[in-house]
Amino acid sequence: MTNRRAWRGRVFIGVSLDGYIARLDGDINWLTDPPLGRDHARIDSSRHALNWESFFPGIDHVVMGRNTYDTVIGFDEWPDMWSGKSVVVLSTSLPRDTEHITVARTLNEAVAFLNESQAREVYVDGGKAIQSFLRAGLIDEITISWAPVLIGGGRRLFDVLDDDVLLTLRGSHTTENGMVGTTYHVTPA
Repeated sequence: MTNRRAWRGRVFIGVSLDGYIARLDGDINWLTDPPLGRDHARIDSSRHALNWESFFPGIDHVVMGRNTYDTVIGFDEWPDMWSGKSVVVLSTSLPRDTEHITVARTLNEAVAFLNESQAREVYVDGGKAIQSFLRAGLIDEITISWAPVLIGGGRRLFDVLDDDVLLTLRGSHTTENGMVGTTYHVTPA
């Protein structure tokens, strides 16, 4: 796969401290509804990681895997949350004429669509989609918000890679709910 493209692949995702983005059944309540009453230390930084409000408005295309799609269509905000953004779902089983999305059967098909659509800022979401784009050298920036919880198993954010992926730290901060946000630039090998 060629790395020549006019768009940037960007990741923004929450993950448990032990590296999971969801439980095996897809549940993410540990992330969306964390227990209250814990008194987390606030640690500030002169260079903050991106937050949703600084990340999402600049996105013009979203690529997600099927499992992520199955989760987000259950959100009250669907499909309005993606208003003004083109949404691509990587799936071998969704019908191609599914409302509000473009279905891509392969990574190459998704990349061709992004190129043809003149994408600029592409938000890649979902463990398998992120892993595929990362292996293909199509991720330029990764923002991870580490949640203060160990869930012990589930769907991993990262899996086996063919080579090391070097990252350059661009910012980090904590939030009042104990999340540690970090933004990295993916350094070309």
